Amino acid sequence: MKQEIIPIFYACDDIFAKYMIVSISSLIKNADPRRKYSIHVLHTNISEKMQKVTRRLEKENFDIRFEDVSPYLEKIQDKLPIRHYYTKTTYFRLFIADMFPEYEKAIYIDSDTIVQGDVSRLYDTELGDNLVGGCHEQAMVQVDVYGRYAEEVVGVSRHNFFNAGMILINSKMWRKTNLLNKFLKLLGEYNFVVTQDEDYLNLICKDHVCWLDQRWNTAVTEGFEYPYDISEAHIIHYIMVNKPWHYRDCREADLFWDYARDTEVYGELWQELEAYTDEDRERDRLSAENLYQMAIDEINSDTNYQKSLNLSRRSPDRVAVIQKIKDYERRGTFDLDLEDDPPTKELLPDQIDYFRQSTADKLKTEVAYKMAKAFLEKIQREEQMIIREIRGLENMRELSSGAVITCNHFNPFDTFAMHEAFLRSGVKDKILYRVIREGNYTSFGGFYGFLMRNFYTLPLSSNRHTMNKFSAAVDKLLRDGHFVLIYPEQSLWWNYRKPKPLKSGAYSIAYKSEVPILPCFITMKDSDKMGDDGYPVQEYTINIGEPIYPDLSRSRKECIDKMMQDNARVWREIYERDYDMPLKYDTEEAVTV
Repeated sequence: MKQEIIPIFYACDDIFAKYMIVSISSLIKNADPRRKYSIHVLHTNISEKMQKVTRRLEKENFDIRFEDVSPYLEKIQDKLPIRHYYTKTTYFRLFIADMFPEYEKAIYIDSDTIVQGDVSRLYDTELGDNLVGGCHEQAMVQVDVYGRYAEEVVGVSRHNFFNAGMILINSKMWRKTNLLNKFLKLLGEYNFVVTQDEDYLNLICKDHVCWLDQRWNTAVTEGFEYPYDISEAHIIHYIMVNKPWHYRDCREADLFWDYARDTEVYGELWQELEAYTDEDRERDRLSAENLYQMAIDEINSDTNYQKSLNLSRRSPDRVAVIQKIKDYERRGTFDLDLEDDPPTKELLPDQIDYFRQSTADKLKTEVAYKMAKAFLEKIQREEQMIIREIRGLENMRELSSGAVITCNHFNPFDTFAMHEAFLRSGVKDKILYRVIREGNYTSFGGFYGFLMRNFYTLPLSSNRHTMNKFSAAVDKLLRDGHFVLIYPEQSLWWNYRKPKPLKSGAYSIAYKSEVPILPCFITMKDSDKMGDDGYPVQEYTINIGEPIYPDLSRSRKECIDKMMQDNARVWREIYERDYDMPLKYDTEEAVTV
């Protein structure tokens, strides 16, 4: 069987070639000698001299090729909305997938790096349908202004923004999704100026990133921290202006020089260090200040990318709701709906039979069930709701009792997502009921109103006697082995991804009926489909956790509190795992979840 070649790409000019040589030398020394590698250097002007020096690093299992991208640029010049961008080597990485169709994935590495790890391990990472494998951009994580820039201008969380100086490219998916064309289109629409191609890549790849161990891209610059010894770093990336060939006191400079000494460019690099003047360093300082100020200016600009989208493409109602969410989160007010619900009418005891025993009620329920099933199929077929994956179906399927299902609430369709999970679980002889607000039952009209009143719903009420009926009905349904879906956050925040603080109602019900809580948390990704509101339709991953049983040996309060804490912990773990970021709230005071 022919051994797979591992493709590794650099992009640089003649000036940066000598730094790249040190990086390549370190990479070769630490790579698995049993594997085969092909290094491609993308350029337009690297001299024959530097090419020869670089090629002398070749080994039996390493070949080095210099790829002049000029012919490719000429080939696609009609698609280039802004010509001068393509003289910048930083953009060359965007051409890799299309220029090299023989590769399904490839490694890209910046020249200002040293490689201490075995890149074959990096290459062997399974990307699935993610567009890239990347590491968190520490400038966004550790510097608040850059974090705000990522979120308020680019539109990507500071905790989910990757550094493009080392990426594992899913070339097959780049070609399948026409990523280059998306980049060219964006380039013609908006000029990102802070991290340039990194901004575009993060926006295009949002939610489709395979997060790698941070050791594969350890950012080294003044003031940045990394929670491991530098000897554990697989790739050391000398970011920003502090480079070891310019600053004697550059962090981890000794590691760079250890590798540089074994290259033909060592003397030239040392001379560059010796010749670097105070004027040069002052220019670096001003450059760093200018970049910082540029980020501030973009945040404050009325025409930055996100503000432009709000004005030109997005529904004003949705924009207003998102702003409300930010305001309410900042205030720590999580239990209020932000949508305009119909006015509530009091539901009286004689207006509802929770068991729906009459012939007319049974007929309406049967019709509503068929209508809901058809509607569920329709919204999935038309990609108004996209269910990407359902995890933990066995936790629902294997329950021998009834259960209170808890779920985060962020879209009117999430109840249909949970119904789909229930259907796929294959549970027999059980019904999924849904607790709904009083106004949703009494005041909704039309198709949705019919479903609210007849599709296995259990409306709450402001009337004490009706609530007594509600409590008795829910208790019997649960003890009979059925499932009851309750949204314990008690509020709907559109496409809000974080778990909100929980209210005790669902857990009181589980305690009273002596049934488990089945904690479910739905995570989201932007899809390629744009909704009518100007926002991407979300792809759902439904996570069904293990059941949380009431400990009846505890007092009522202790038992309820323990179930709430366990539910919150499960939701937090799912959130932090799926989004690969810590759960933090932008609040004036600490929030306990």
